[in-house]
Amino acid sequence: MDIPRQGVARRRLFRIAAVAVPLAVLFAAGIWRLGKAKPAAPTVDRSSLWVDTARVAPLIRQVRGLGVLVPEEVVWIPAPQDGRVEKILLRPGAQVRPDTVLIVLSNPELELAAEDLRWQLRAAEANLRDLRVKLESSQLDLRAAVARVESEFVQAQLKADNDAALGKEGLAAELNVKLSRAVADEARKRLEIEKKRLEISTASAEAQLAAQRVLIEKLRAAYDLKRKQVESLRVKAGAAGVLQQLPVEVGQQVQAGATLAKVAQPERLKAQIRIPEIQAKDVAEGQTAIVDTRNGTVPARVARIDPAATAGNVLVDLRLEGPLPPGARPDLNVEAVIEIEKLAQALQIQRPAFAQPNSIVSLFRIAPGGQEAVRVQVRTGRTSVQTIEILDGLQEGDRVILSDLSGYDNAQRLTIR
Repeated sequence: MDIPRQGVARRRLFRIAAVAVPLAVLFAAGIWRLGKAKPAAPTVDRSSLWVDTARVAPLIRQVRGLGVLVPEEVVWIPAPQDGRVEKILLRPGAQVRPDTVLIVLSNPELELAAEDLRWQLRAAEANLRDLRVKLESSQLDLRAAVARVESEFVQAQLKADNDAALGKEGLAAELNVKLSRAVADEARKRLEIEKKRLEISTASAEAQLAAQRVLIEKLRAAYDLKRKQVESLRVKAGAAGVLQQLPVEVGQQVQAGATLAKVAQPERLKAQIRIPEIQAKDVAEGQTAIVDTRNGTVPARVARIDPAATAGNVLVDLRLEGPLPPGARPDLNVEAVIEIEKLAQALQIQRPAFAQPNSIVSLFRIAPGGQEAVRVQVRTGRTSVQTIEILDGLQEGDRVILSDLSGYDNAQRLTIR
């Protein structure tokens, strides 16, 4: 007969508990250690990284801009009068002098008006000659009348003196003496009147001649103006240089003031550079620059800064101060670097594409050994074309990654392989 064993179930439960409790403790400890462990750092390829070392050195602040070469002096030639293009004597690219004729215009109404004024001037000059002859003839008549009256006065005066002398001797009647004196006095008065008439006639003649001369001068001025207007229909360059543009064709009707041609001096060029407005605030007249024409460089200096910004850029004129490289010509695309200032000593690194002046940027600093990089916050200062000043966050000798690592924004450290 079987005898039941007492306490077997309890002992089995104790053995299971003895095994399960340590396992549970070990499992909980593992879970806790996993929760406290750091996530694995992303891995980056060393060959794909752009690395630079923070250093203390002189910092030359520069700004860069793109632009074109343009002539310093450009002559825009307008149409002097309304007209029709009859001839085009030269085409763009031709060398011209100030008196070189470029275009011949025609304006029949203007030419007719000039011819009409020429004939009016000739008629007025003929009238002046005719008036001068008539006035001289009138003057001669008046002078003859004065001479005649003067002769009569002299004769009457002599007769009066003779009768007066005879009267004193009693040889002539008193009545005859008085009559002779009256005749002499009348002749004297007529002589004075004729002389006065001659003076008035002379003054009148001068006034009439002066009036005719004024008319002639007026007509001559009008004719000279029309003649110059007709001559201006032969459009000249007005300056030495190269004909750059000629936007008209034979037979085209043009209005006064319309642009007919553009003449520039290709040997006297300047660079017009567009600088981003955020960087243009530090640009000032007189600063030095280097202009790159892709075929050589030439030193330059800031000559003018446009007071207004256009499409986010400020236009800056650079005066070239050296010989032009071969191939330099108007409208050639160029690149220029303007030197803003020189800092004697500054902690600096090469400028990352995403770094802005006077801001906080996040960079990965490579730890000693070069196997890991840790994210640090860096405060930047002034910038140049290729370098940027570091105010805080890095020390001299620190190596930092400058590549664009925006894909690792959530990572605080990187593993470098």
